[in-house]
Amino acid sequence: MLKGKTAVITGGSRGIGKAIAIKLAEMGANIVVNYRSSSIDEVLTEIKAFGVNAIGVQCDISNSEDADKLIKTAFAEFGSVDILVNNAGITKDGLIMRMKDQDFDSVINTNLKGTFNTIRSASSIMMKQRSGKIVNLTSVVGITGNAGQANYAASKAGVIGLTKSVARELASRGITCNAVAPGFIETDMTGALSDKVKEATLNTIPLKKLGTTEDVANLVGFLASDLSNYITGQVINVDGGMVM
Repeated sequence: MLKGKTAVITGGSRGIGKAIAIKLAEMGANIVVNYRSSSIDEVLTEIKAFGVNAIGVQCDISNSEDADKLIKTAFAEFGSVDILVNNAGITKDGLIMRMKDQDFDSVINTNLKGTFNTIRSASSIMMKQRSGKIVNLTSVVGITGNAGQANYAASKAGVIGLTKSVARELASRGITCNAVAPGFIETDMTGALSDKVKEATLNTIPLKKLGTTEDVANLVGFLASDLSNYITGQVINVDGGMVM
């Protein structure tokens, strides 16, 4: 379904990003995995098992020069950038009255500015190709807000506004841009929560279970494929019905 396409995934060394990279490889795309610190060898081995080519690019996408390097490396290696998945994100939770400037700025810089940086770099390539699929990972917290996550919620709400603006701006060149908003997904982050917090969380989810990284990856695979050609500027929740 994606044979011959090139997909760039930021923050693809673990969790949701890794699941997305593997899903797109399974669908036939060549994969460029961005990572900042984690080891990438094991992920690349899993990806290549699907018979596609894959490379890792270590850089910090909150830095515009690094983001540009990521996209240019992908283009130099494969000759196109057909799919861009902005998944890289961090949290620095804390009550707003005690939140440090650095904790606010670093979350905005990675989650929102980083997404802007890669889109800006990829857009010129996609415009020349007159095609492209951009999928940005936001969060249900960007829709509802969350106590103790003013910085994270602001960054993810910003990604939604950015997604809609990019969708309007690039649509005439055959480029779509959509956002995926995960709810509570089983990852290392949620695994660290106490049983009491997990139980309280499950009570807010109509399907009464946490989502998996594959649930998110399946939607990204759809949005990256030709099956979604008439869908752009949308925010789609993967949350078990938590936010309706």
